[in-house]
Amino acid sequence: MADVKICGLREQAHVAAAADAGARFVGFVFFPKSPRAVTVRQAAALAQDVPAGVARVGLFVDPDDALLTEALESVPLDVIQLHGGETPDRVAEIKALTGLPVMKAVGISGPDDLPQLTEYGLVADMLLVDAKAPKDADLPGGNGLAFDWRLLVGRRWLRPWMLAGGLTPQNVAEAVRLTGAPMVDVSSGVESEPGLKDEALIRAFLDAAR
Repeated sequence: MADVKICGLREQAHVAAAADAGARFVGFVFFPKSPRAVTVRQAAALAQDVPAGVARVGLFVDPDDALLTEALESVPLDVIQLHGGETPDRVAEIKALTGLPVMKAVGISGPDDLPQLTEYGLVADMLLVDAKAPKDADLPGGNGLAFDWRLLVGRRWLRPWMLAGGLTPQNVAEAVRLTGAPMVDVSSGVESEPGLKDEALIRAFLDAAR
């Protein structure tokens, strides 16, 4: 059974649905271009209702120090997720600035991308192995794309890792079986339309991940 993160939550009912279904992580997106974006004020309200034992993850894309500081002054985050082009040095800076565990997303499309996971594993606390976004994409993640999971078979890294990219209630069990992923992350795969989560799909995804 893989632990589950439901990312891109924007409504209290969907936070509750994720927690009730057994999600270990809930994610709030601080990236204005995303259809799942929330303001600091919205995230603060959503985070208040997250029960004990469920980690609150803030997703940022190449954030400056001011945004991180503003968010953390109002939102009780447990983990910082970096989903942009942050360098290993910047990951280390953000860890020092926030005092929180940092999860770094790495986009994968082929074998040449895998060494980055080792490189970021030296500085990040967790790794998010995602499908690499197309060059013309507006979003670095949440595009509903998968990559060839066979690339990960038998591989291990220095840090705990989470599988993302095109996961759905229909394919998550196979993805976990093939890769051995200890954790999985879903956003668009439990939506009825971009940015709108579906409680039935959330429950179905958690059931399948088990």
